[in-house]
Amino acid sequence: MKPRKTPVPTHQVDHANLSRLAEAGRINATHIVGQPGGWAVQVDINQQEHILTAQRSGNVRLFKKFETLVTYLLDLGIEHFEVDASTFDPGQTSTYQRPDRAQALKKAHEAAAYEAWFTEQVEASLNDTSPLMEDEEAERLFAAHRAALRAKIR
Repeated sequence: MKPRKTPVPTHQVDHANLSRLAEAGRINATHIVGQPGGWAVQVDINQQEHILTAQRSGNVRLFKKFETLVTYLLDLGIEHFEVDASTFDPGQTSTYQRPDRAQALKKAHEAAAYEAWFTEQVEASLNDTSPLMEDEEAERLFAAHRAALRAKIR
């Protein structure tokens, strides 16, 4: 049996629209197409091929694992599909990285380090028994500050 040549889609569809179309029974055919880096989803709607894209970036949504993609389609109610693995390269799936996630992880580590430092500083301050100024002096300063604020209000 000669493999069906899946046409290159010119239309895009995101998850929200694909979900609505699947629920309404508007999808005529579904094709899983292997690509360098993973698996893409193409659907036939009114004799036009649409490719699934990521909602935020608009790029083609690639699934690294075939099982994840099948589960995704089953959750949408799509139980039948064709698979075209002619351009799939299993060597490239492991090299796919998301640089934005690396940056987010770095920021999370920096935030955790700052939180630890800040907590240490607060604990050291609370454990310090020597006051920087006497109570009477602090009361005088705050009384003067309150008086200045009252004068501004009036």
